[in-house]
Amino acid sequence: MSIQQLFIDAACAQEPITRRFAEALGLEPTIIETSEALYPSIKSETDPWRRGKQVLWLTHNKSTFLKECPGTREYTCCGYKILHIGSYCTMDCSYCILQSYFHPPVLHFFTNHDDLFSELDRAFEVPGTKRIGTGEFTDSLIWEKWTDLTPQLIVRFSGQDRAVLELKTKTTAIGRLEGVAHNRKTIVSWSLNTPQIIASEERGTASLAARLKAAAQCQQWGYPLAFHFDPMVIYPGCEGAYHDVLKRLFSSVSADNIVWISLGTMRFMPALKSVIEQRFRDSTIVYGEFIPGLDGKMRYFKSLRIRLYTLMVQWINEMAPGVTAYLCMEDEKVWHRSFGFLPESQGGLPAMLDASARRHCNLT
Repeated sequence: MSIQQLFIDAACAQEPITRRFAEALGLEPTIIETSEALYPSIKSETDPWRRGKQVLWLTHNKSTFLKECPGTREYTCCGYKILHIGSYCTMDCSYCILQSYFHPPVLHFFTNHDDLFSELDRAFEVPGTKRIGTGEFTDSLIWEKWTDLTPQLIVRFSGQDRAVLELKTKTTAIGRLEGVAHNRKTIVSWSLNTPQIIASEERGTASLAARLKAAAQCQQWGYPLAFHFDPMVIYPGCEGAYHDVLKRLFSSVSADNIVWISLGTMRFMPALKSVIEQRFRDSTIVYGEFIPGLDGKMRYFKSLRIRLYTLMVQWINEMAPGVTAYLCMEDEKVWHRSFGFLPESQGGLPAMLDASARRHCNLT
């Protein structure tokens, strides 16, 4: 979706980055003192979630940029750290949790990058492996037309050996990554799904073929890669469809260059169901065999999740033995039934992923 309205926080109105956004967007910005000025017109829309994707707010992050992954103690968490560069997305996936996370959701991007880099520099000084990503509250690469933050981050990470940066996307906006000295400290990753789910549930995203082509190009540029099958949706014929996606993946890129593959099935807070029903009237993804999980989210029955995970793990091991695969936010029973072991037997899930990052990304 195209951005149609630009708001700029008065505190950053004179910064070069805000002028660059205004010029690139071709919009006359509205200077505001507080975020409250954004919301009345958005809330009055029939589809405020869609309208929020057309309104951009540039502001300062008054909190920390580095945040812990919002996992829950009931499920095994990977220990990921989020680099909070901004929120929301110009693409429109039916299952996007941000539709119920922000009220109302609106695109915003933080401009106080000196603070961001100072915080990163302090994190780099702390011993231990760190996995840091920008793709939790937004897509990592949707901002490439208006800012050079991503190349700056890649260069900053390239000069140290304790942390990796993961750029997670559903786009093909990789042009700014070419020629950047990354020193294999940046992992470029894609969320993957079956062509049917991409077509029906992921509006405005790149096709599966386009994502895999972009991944192959990044591999040629020397970047390590990662992939996320999350959320996998259970529907008639899905098992064969996900098998085909794996075959296409491993025929497109080298398994030796894949740092990790995550697996997760569809899950959602109950409040999201009505949003999906209102906005995606042809979607049936919320009408599967769901039950409330320990974290309050609706999840497929455990037996259904285990069956799909077990097949995916089997196929990954057959096609790409040695690739590190893991489950996102699942309990010990699901782990053991799907993988045949628990992460604790290998030092815990964070240790498993840290070890893979060290192998592929030249970390100490």
